[in-house]
Amino acid sequence: MRTTVELADDVVAAVEQLRRQSGMGVSEAVNELARRGLLPRPAQPPFEQPTRALGIKIDVTNVAEALDLLEGTGAR
Repeated sequence: MRTTVELADDVVAAVEQLRRQSGMGVSEAVNELARRGLLPRPAQPPFEQPTRALGIKIDVTNVAEALDLLEGTGAR
């Protein structure tokens, strides 16, 4: 299929880079990049924030008070 499209600058740069690396033409490079975009991506594991027990309990309903407790009153 022949059509006209406008490519963003970053896409043009990716096409040119692929062309230089592999020696293919513009249409081949665009098709290759489009096919790569169609490939399924492996599922990412859900993000899990690492935590550590510090042995202290802080009421964080008052942020200023919690910061004073953690950093000291001279930290501001």
